[in-house]
Amino acid sequence: MTEPIVQPVKPPRSLLSAAGKAIGDFAMIRDGDRILLGISGGKDSLSLLHVLLDLQRRAPVKFELAACTVDPQSPDYDPSVLKPYLAGLGVPYFFESQPVLEEAKRNMDGDSFCAYCSRMRRGILYRVARENAYNVLALAQHLDDLAETFLMSAFFGGKLRTMQAHYTNDAGDVRVIRPLVYVRERQTAAFAKQAALPVVAENCPACFSMPMQRQSMKLLLAEQEKAHPKLFSSLLTAMRPLMQSPSA
Repeated sequence: MTEPIVQPVKPPRSLLSAAGKAIGDFAMIRDGDRILLGISGGKDSLSLLHVLLDLQRRAPVKFELAACTVDPQSPDYDPSVLKPYLAGLGVPYFFESQPVLEEAKRNMDGDSFCAYCSRMRRGILYRVARENAYNVLALAQHLDDLAETFLMSAFFGGKLRTMQAHYTNDAGDVRVIRPLVYVRERQTAAFAKQAALPVVAENCPACFSMPMQRQSMKLLLAEQEKAHPKLFSSLLTAMRPLMQSPSA
């Protein structure tokens, strides 16, 4: 059965502009790239999907785009809506299901469920990229994610670190890009709502039962931003050197 055609939704100018600037500043996309988007079905990855589809139509740089979902077999996570949606958009789609949560319970060694799951998902995405000749992996973390990571690293790890905008993986065969590093979470939330994107709830009971350091950072930043409206602009300036990678 042929899936009904789905028309891409043009993101608002502010979202496209922020993503386009990050892509340009960090030289994320090159002519002939084959990009695999890690798509959970959350508001951020769905927003990035439509940003990349818009860029693919307009940009002089030509690139291919596919998407991959990693299902960690959490009982409350149901990404089944993504397959017909991506088929309707004409985007090649890969679906990988693996009992990551069960493996975490057996193999974790002093780490959090979220950290273990993140590493496992990333490894699966690398494998899918390699097996299908995609040289770039696109991830949908945004500026709020980077700021939260920066504070968590400083507060709890004693290090100045955050997520890099563009780097090459340790094996040297896949470049990782984060086109939304200048985008605020509220921008993806507003776009997803306005465009009625088929957002999939990411309800992992393992995560919700664990101490939520990231949620604490999110609340701290929200409170500080009320008093200091330019907070995230200042944080971006502070983090910019940490976002660069000589390996990209």
